[in-house]
Amino acid sequence: MSIQNINSVATGFLRPLEQKNSQQVTTPYQSQVKFSDFLKKSISDVNQSQIQSDILTEKLAKGENVDLHEVMITAQKASITLQAAIEVRNKVVESYQEIMRMQV
Repeated sequence: MSIQNINSVATGFLRPLEQKNSQQVTTPYQSQVKFSDFLKKSISDVNQSQIQSDILTEKLAKGENVDLHEVMITAQKASITLQAAIEVRNKVVESYQEIMRMQV
């Protein structure tokens, strides 16, 4: 087997890797847009769970046909999602403050 054949075999294996890497490269702007969309969706999900909890609580208070356990579960889910969002926000603010304290 000649050296030329080994090189052609090696480059044949590397081409699929090169194609994958070139397709997965994103620009900073695209990353910002993706992160922004993710953040908006997450906040919207938290808001939607709060709204759903409020609706079921109002129905229960008005005496409509709603199961108490369903209202309690929805309220607890809304509370947990809100607490998780607040903790994530706190960690992000704490990380930002830590970065700002770094000496360059």
